[in-house]
Amino acid sequence: MFSGSIPALVTPFRDGRFDEAAFRSFVDWQIAEGSSALVPCGTTGESATMSIAEHDKVVAVCVEQAAGRVPVIAGCGSNDTLVALDHMRSAHAAGASAALVVLPYYNRPNQEGIYAHFAYLAEHCDLPIVVYNVPGRTVTDILPETLGRLAAIPSIVGIKDASGKAERVTAQRLACGEDFCQLSGNDDMALGFMAMGGAGCISVTANVAPRLCAEFQNACLHGNWKQALELQDRLFPLHTALFTDASPGPVKYALNALRPSFPDDLRLPMTPAGAGSRKAVDAALKVAGSI
Repeated sequence: MFSGSIPALVTPFRDGRFDEAAFRSFVDWQIAEGSSALVPCGTTGESATMSIAEHDKVVAVCVEQAAGRVPVIAGCGSNDTLVALDHMRSAHAAGASAALVVLPYYNRPNQEGIYAHFAYLAEHCDLPIVVYNVPGRTVTDILPETLGRLAAIPSIVGIKDASGKAERVTAQRLACGEDFCQLSGNDDMALGFMAMGGAGCISVTANVAPRLCAEFQNACLHGNWKQALELQDRLFPLHTALFTDASPGPVKYALNALRPSFPDDLRLPMTPAGAGSRKAVDAALKVAGSI
């Protein structure tokens, strides 16, 4: 259903408020550079510090600006099932193609609770769901067997896998079937993920180097592993540098360096990237050929 390079979009803030004009321009640039879909209001988009109204506004603006040129997978996750459902209904009304729904965080549900969360959402909203598994943030982890149960529900169509466990690609394919869409959630592991049967990557790096990330994904999808490895080597310093400080500080710094009209403001408790991180980003941008 989804494939290729899919940026987890950062959200521009200016003087504490959503900068709609900068975001619309950013969406246009991402599409022009070859991104195959867009994810507003994910972790990288600072959804955790948005009000519900702001969150839904950003999704609606993204859908409107994309204007059907690429799918929009709207971040809709919450540790409260009913709040996640409200986000999904709003995204569905706005015209999003799917919802990216993170596993419930903080509550730490067991496997049955995880299953019940997603099954309830699927039962009460028709919007297709991409499960987002990121144990490093949520302290919960969906096992392949549980994902296989969810994959039997027609509207649960894929997973963004940021588990860091490469073997999951095969385990999940066997549990869920070959048509279940597996997207990497780790840029630095995307090459191996694709070689094992992945369909694409929901990417942080694609915010900064969308064309290179799109070329990398296209090479993988066409089995051109030599080109993919060359592009991986160009992109790898960026994959690393963008996480040398708390995200999305480094990626906003990088974007502001490339697109000075794009504000690098963050919302507390996030703070700007430190000097060491900025130095690493500058060096990585040169390796990638972005500056």
